[in-house]
Amino acid sequence: MANYIVHPLLRKNTVESRIYQKVLAANALKKGNTMIVAPTALGKTIVAVLVAADRLEKLKGTKVLVLSPSKPLTIQHEESFREFLTVPCTALTGSIKPDDRKERWEESSVICATPQTVEADLLNGRYTLEDVSLVVFDECHHAVGSYSYVYLANRYIQERDNHLILALTASPGYDKAKIKEVCDNLFIQDVVVKSEEDPDVKPYFNPIKIDWIPVELGKDLEKIQSLLKKSLKSRLKALKNMGVINSITVNKRDILKARGRVQNKLATTTNPPKECYQAISILTAVINLQHALELVETQGVITFNQYVHRLRKKKTKASRNLFMDHNFSRAVRLSSIAEENGHEHPKLRKLISILKQELGYADGQTRLKSLRETEDSHDSRTSPKILVFTQFRDTLEMIHQKCEDEGIKAIKFYGQGTRDGEKGLTQKQQHDIIKAFKMGIYDVLLSTSVAEEGIDIPAIDLVVLYEPVPSEVRMIQRRGRTGRKHQGRMKVLITKGTIDEAYFWSSKRKERNMKSQLINNDLFKNINLNAVERMNSVKNIKSVDNLNELNKEEDKLNNKNKRKKIVVYADSREGNSRVIRNLDTIGVNVEVKTMTVGDYQITDDIIIERKTAKDFVDSIVDKRLFKQATLLREEFKKPIMILEGNDFYSGFINPNAIRGAIASIAIDFGISIIPTRGPDDTAAMIKRIAIKEQNGKTPNIQIRTEKKPDNLWEQQQFIIESLPNIGPVTAKKLLKHFGTVKNIIDASVDDLTEVEGIGKKTAKEIIKVTESKYLHFEKDDKNKRLM
Repeated sequence: MANYIVHPLLRKNTVESRIYQKVLAANALKKGNTMIVAPTALGKTIVAVLVAADRLEKLKGTKVLVLSPSKPLTIQHEESFREFLTVPCTALTGSIKPDDRKERWEESSVICATPQTVEADLLNGRYTLEDVSLVVFDECHHAVGSYSYVYLANRYIQERDNHLILALTASPGYDKAKIKEVCDNLFIQDVVVKSEEDPDVKPYFNPIKIDWIPVELGKDLEKIQSLLKKSLKSRLKALKNMGVINSITVNKRDILKARGRVQNKLATTTNPPKECYQAISILTAVINLQHALELVETQGVITFNQYVHRLRKKKTKASRNLFMDHNFSRAVRLSSIAEENGHEHPKLRKLISILKQELGYADGQTRLKSLRETEDSHDSRTSPKILVFTQFRDTLEMIHQKCEDEGIKAIKFYGQGTRDGEKGLTQKQQHDIIKAFKMGIYDVLLSTSVAEEGIDIPAIDLVVLYEPVPSEVRMIQRRGRTGRKHQGRMKVLITKGTIDEAYFWSSKRKERNMKSQLINNDLFKNINLNAVERMNSVKNIKSVDNLNELNKEEDKLNNKNKRKKIVVYADSREGNSRVIRNLDTIGVNVEVKTMTVGDYQITDDIIIERKTAKDFVDSIVDKRLFKQATLLREEFKKPIMILEGNDFYSGFINPNAIRGAIASIAIDFGISIIPTRGPDDTAAMIKRIAIKEQNGKTPNIQIRTEKKPDNLWEQQQFIIESLPNIGPVTAKKLLKHFGTVKNIIDASVDDLTEVEGIGKKTAKEIIKVTESKYLHFEKDDKNKRLM
């Protein structure tokens, strides 16, 4: 009989008492910010529940924030915490209205959320993290680069003194530098690694049996493969002859590095040779061919043909040259014929065979259990559950169609993003699909990578990978979907003599390296000391330099809990920018607005247009640049353009065209140009400008939410639309009736009500606005003054 943990905030008989989980929770509560690395299905969520219960019980009135990288996982966490804890729990995702999110935050003790949602709410000032006693970062290996986890950890350390971070992952990665980066970004003070071999874990761990299933490519696909390799080889030889690569035996990473070197040469050479542009075009074609070859080898002709269809639409020089290539064109023709003849990749036949065998089919017959007519017959106790992973949505569609043809009850599960005009699944649809699969309405869940992390379906009997992936993290995540309630099984389909084999060995090697890194004590040496230093640094934010009096004033503004007399307005399209995060982190009050002109507004006179290298080049190509420059010049006295990055001269545009555009912006339009190195530097520069121009006072800025009208009739209509309760239609009626703006202003209540749509109440409001004396109140630090 199972023993259960008793706690004032835990529901009775819900959390089984496991010594290793209690030890992990106690360790986190004692040692501070902790990362727990443990295999999937060992109950890391239960550890989070135990730590949350302790913090909420001892620190009355506080909250717990549970972050996870996807909406389905967020909803799943909400359900888990509701199941185990007696306190109010909720979920925050982008599909919930901002006002409703704020209300949920205020009313709940445990908030499960996607990091992007919380980040947006914090930047918009809907709530703070001051009353959060614990933040759980699930799948914490995402805490690298510019991912929202990094910003949220910094913000949390700034705002909360008695803080605690709990980071959870099954696979932090094989790279030592990446593991260290995650620890640094989350201020980790202690790392605990648990494995299935640990004595206290072993009784609860279900081993997973893995079968690697080789598949022959087949003669038809081998012909297409051979033609694509010839097309690829000729281009690799050309690159070698040009000195771009040293050998024709290269992988994707080698080609990307080579492209970077050529782009760097374009950026640093005054008059780069034409060969550089030719090399860029060939490198692009090589990247396309490598991907096409991978599709033929691992997915089949249907997926390859769909990629070719998308490639035709690009109309680039690289794609045009590809279709003029004899070998590539012949490969495309053979693939089209193969699809018309119903040719399938051998993997598809093998997969269907595996599914039939697992689900109780007889060869060449419909399912033996297909006569089951009630939902009860889909009970998970009698029908095995199978999860099939595939890399590409095109392949997902192909497998699903084949399952339908064979009478297999399968359902598709993929992300929310729209691709090539095809809408993704909504959050509700994802939730309903998982629920239906759990209930046994479907026997097979066909998924892209979206189901890799955290989706909790305890009864999965078998995971099938349509192809191996080179990432050890993703392989571990996929493997962890099975083996939760009983011994798990995983089958991996590998096409012999193709990139499948390379990916297989790559993931195996990386996983060995990861385990080696995790047991290496040197990796976590001084980790607590490093974390303390970083936390102290974040809590005492300083400016970029401390050499003058302005910085002393700036430091005063950055004192914790005295957030921000410096105000910068940011356009809503910059919402995902690292610049906004960095502005917030360095003590600037950022208010996100919808702006017609520019990206960041400092005062009524100063607007900043931020251009990354790619955006600047793209805006030249699509002719946006000079239109934007015209608006900046017309709307603001002191427009500024920040050029961010160092690779403005890379790509296909001649460097002289770039220089000409920059010169025109500065000379013809009179717009100041400021270079910055990256988002961090841009944020620091914007702050410096704001300090200089705002002089420590909170500005009352008029945000340009609409472009000023150009034509006379537009200006007239604009003025009338600003009157109370007057929209565009009524404004036109008023102007047509009275003829001029002045006549409308001079009109009486009775005159105004003669116009359709104007009642006495609206007429009186108009008269009140036009005849009342101007009284303007302005706030200062202590009281209101009449201006």
